[in-house]
Amino acid sequence: MTSLKTLDLTTAGGAAWTVHAVEGPAPDGLIGRAVAATVPGEVHTDLLAAGEIPDPFDGDNESKLHWIGRTRWSYTSRFNWVADGNDRQELVADGLDTVATVTLNGQELGRTANQHRSYRFDVTGVLVAGDNELVIEFEGPVTAAEAEREKRGSWPHTNLHPYNELRKMASNFGWDWGPDVATAGIWRPIRIESWSGVRISAVRPLAQVDGTDGVLKTFVSLDWADGAADATVAVEVGGTQESVTIKPGTDTVELVNTVSAVDVWWPRGHGEQPLYDVTVTLNEDDWHGRVGFRNISVNVAPDNDGTPFVLSVNGKPVYVRGANWIPDNAFVTRLDASTYRTSIEDAVGAGMNLLRVWGGGIYESEEFYDVCDELGILVWQDFLFACAAYSEDEPLWSEVEAEAREAVTRLSKHASLAVWNGNNENIWGYVEWSWRVPLAGRPWGAGYYLDLLPRIVAELDPRTPYSAGSPYSFDQFIHPNDDRHGTMHIWDVWNQVDYTTYRKYKPRFVSEFGFQGPPAWSTLTSVVHDVPLDPYGSQMLVHQKAFEGNLKLERGLGDHLPVWKNIDDWHWTTQLNQARAVAYGIEHFRSLFPLNTGAVVWQLNDNWPVVSWAAVDGHGIRKPLWYALKRVYADRLLTVQPREDGLVVAAHNDTDAPWTTEITVRRRSTTGAEVLAQETFAIEIAARSAAVNELPESVAVAGKPSEEYVEVRAGDGETAYWYFVEDTELQLTTDAYTSAVSPTADGYEVTVTATALAKDLALFPDRLDATARVDSCLVTLSAGETHTFHVTGAPAPAQVDVPVLRSANDLVQ
Repeated sequence: MTSLKTLDLTTAGGAAWTVHAVEGPAPDGLIGRAVAATVPGEVHTDLLAAGEIPDPFDGDNESKLHWIGRTRWSYTSRFNWVADGNDRQELVADGLDTVATVTLNGQELGRTANQHRSYRFDVTGVLVAGDNELVIEFEGPVTAAEAEREKRGSWPHTNLHPYNELRKMASNFGWDWGPDVATAGIWRPIRIESWSGVRISAVRPLAQVDGTDGVLKTFVSLDWADGAADATVAVEVGGTQESVTIKPGTDTVELVNTVSAVDVWWPRGHGEQPLYDVTVTLNEDDWHGRVGFRNISVNVAPDNDGTPFVLSVNGKPVYVRGANWIPDNAFVTRLDASTYRTSIEDAVGAGMNLLRVWGGGIYESEEFYDVCDELGILVWQDFLFACAAYSEDEPLWSEVEAEAREAVTRLSKHASLAVWNGNNENIWGYVEWSWRVPLAGRPWGAGYYLDLLPRIVAELDPRTPYSAGSPYSFDQFIHPNDDRHGTMHIWDVWNQVDYTTYRKYKPRFVSEFGFQGPPAWSTLTSVVHDVPLDPYGSQMLVHQKAFEGNLKLERGLGDHLPVWKNIDDWHWTTQLNQARAVAYGIEHFRSLFPLNTGAVVWQLNDNWPVVSWAAVDGHGIRKPLWYALKRVYADRLLTVQPREDGLVVAAHNDTDAPWTTEITVRRRSTTGAEVLAQETFAIEIAARSAAVNELPESVAVAGKPSEEYVEVRAGDGETAYWYFVEDTELQLTTDAYTSAVSPTADGYEVTVTATALAKDLALFPDRLDATARVDSCLVTLSAGETHTFHVTGAPAPAQVDVPVLRSANDLVQ
């Protein structure tokens, strides 16, 4: 019989831990001095909680704390264990970050070198009844990475540190949006498991749909102790039960349950998200999880236009409206179910249906995938390789195999899991980033992406599609970032060229693109204390990680917006330009449907307060970009686009119902209420379809381009605008609107009334109170229209004006 007992060694489980610096460049007095530690946790967060270091995110503290990544750290816990009569005892560490030596009662149990996998150590006979001492000593991660480089040789990588030498979260060493806070610690739960007979070592439930039935194939892996007897494994799901009796030594057993008339799981916008509880029992041991029954495929079969990338769920193509996801805090142990839900709800609120877990981060916690399952957010999961070449030699090859097998086994149960992806930009890097000379013929990672990883996915999760990389053309003889084939990244926009370059591409699927902008004013000023505040202030530059980032912000204004006059204008102008650039790209991509089948913007979230590509900043405040995404990721989108023969209205109906409405197009004066020309026409667009309607010259051609614009309104509310010139030439009046403030039970309202074109109205209540949040942004009004902003979390001011209430009008005068 199985008799599994668990002793929780986390802080929440009652275990007491300390951490101390063993050796390295730690400050005087810290070497050897024990500091209270939290497990799961990280050295930085422990030192911060103990008052030993300042906040790493504040000011220029980041650089003052680089010594932490070069110091050896030792975690120690003394705990009491009571013998329970079981035959086997094991120390189970779900996550150690990263290069560590594990010792129990003075006896070395083993060494670790991979943050992305768990470890199990046999402690039978080492664990004693009564008092025990567990010590886990971590190498400084920067020192460890450099030591591996000295042993194995240098491999091309981006950024400062050789993160590609270790199986550790790459962005922890710093990225072009994240701080260099290379840390160490026991970052996931740790425990003692005591058992006899046989135990469940892993469960891999693969749920699919066959006609109207749900079919669950459950693979149960087993671990046996000496002297074990026959055992019974049972699986229950959806009112069905299947069981089998097995002999000792059986490694894996497969059971198949069929659920009749199953409720099928769909991504949001395509149906509901029913989830079924699964219980696996093995004598007295059990496992619980949830599955959703669905089929997922990706079509990359060549067509007359190149190579598509069409993601389908239950045989139905899904137009992807997504975002890239980075670790939601630079210190990932700060995250919990609540923080994950809040951030994923940001994706839902913006109309998204997919998050791509990027390869420079982590295989996320169960809470992340659980919320995606519940809310219908598809997950594109990268294997953890990013922007670098990787050795294929031992011991790295075996570490990669171990982590990949564990990740696929753990995550395959999730209904939201839609794509396994081999790497981020590494195939592109090999082709185009001058790696081949320093590599001198050495393997660089292709063996992982084209051999090992697809074999593991085919073996362990054959129902989920695999892509070798992002970007990728699904043909080794085609450039990996060709817009005609597969997935592409568009980074010449932002890095080199104006955002109007988006329209030069006709991408089949865009899995990365984006544009920078600063965080909310309250977020920025909470960590940047330059006097006077300036884009090029010393602390501002600490919170701008992109190469020449502020220069690119300025260059990116192009002819679209004028250069700022002061810091307030800098903040508003660059936030506005970020939102416009990304919206411009997505509107173009969606106007190409069905040639284009999706866009995944870089990026949804930040991991600290920083100037970045994120739509939601490090304090959880939605930037103007988020509101722009909400508009262009709407189920139904109208946009005006230029074509060879003139202007067209492109309409994309990404719903299951036909879209029938009347469209009114007006050419209007920017300075008053005058309508210069008007046309109406009806549109009838089938479900999940698009149409393009040419505009007649009466509304598509301006008499005075700098004084006119085009307003497009659908009878059911969708709106689009077209401007004949950029804002730097557009006649906008500074007195185009008035505002009035009125208190409400939970905050206040600001009602704006326009007497002329009021372009891109935005309210920033956090400038008055950092806790305040607003429901809308980037609202354009024609003369005679009103809009009410709803603010929560703060009392009403007497009035609002610049810099709290902004518009494009007040930038161009």
